[in-house]
Amino acid sequence: MSDAKEFNVGDRVRVIALPAYVKTAEPMPMLRPPNVIQLGEEGVVLDRRPGGFWGVRFAKGAFLMDSQYIEAVSN
Repeated sequence: MSDAKEFNVGDRVRVIALPAYVKTAEPMPMLRPPNVIQLGEEGVVLDRRPGGFWGVRFAKGAFLMDSQYIEAVSN
């Protein structure tokens, strides 16, 4: 996928669209309803995961986000 966004660990990102569900960024990931995060909520990139996913820490926990659902927060 050529339009995948790249982020660095520690970057602040904002949710620009909600997926049908979110997956927790834990050793044993669980699916959660998308309402655990809010549209426009900001988080911090923790790591890069296989398949174009990013581990992102939000207020209610760390979740795996596809790059199409997040954007970098400009300072």
